Amino acid sequence: MSYYIEDLQPNLTAEYRKTLTETDVILFAGISGDNNPMHIDEEYAANTRFGGRIAHGMLSASLISTVIGTRLPGPGAIYMGQNLKFLKPVKIGDTVTALVTVLEVLQDKQRVRLQTECWVKGEKVIDGDALVWVPRRPA
Repeated sequence: MSYYIEDLQPNLTAEYRKTLTETDVILFAGISGDNNPMHIDEEYAANTRFGGRIAHGMLSASLISTVIGTRLPGPGAIYMGQNLKFLKPVKIGDTVTALVTVLEVLQDKQRVRLQTECWVKGEKVIDGDALVWVPRRPA
């Protein structure tokens, strides 16, 4: 689904769900260059407060981008800003649901303010908000 700015209204929602795998974490480390041992070294991570490896916070947060770029608002939308709070760790094998909700539509500027969240097993793991530019319906 794709929306133009004229289609958007508060409380519209969309989500994307993905189970984060070992492969996802290793590929994300390679792409991002974030080789923090919390993500890639089980022996190291086992001795931390998390008791094992955790997924990159930005890997989970990238699922929010998936919703914005493919579902709400969808293709053509451009990120202008994103605020994030990482509330709980996400472990390899967890299924993350990224949820985006329209908070405010700024028609004159072609922008929309969105609530952005990620959830695992009914617990919020990321909370945030985004500002996104949205195209107008073609004439």
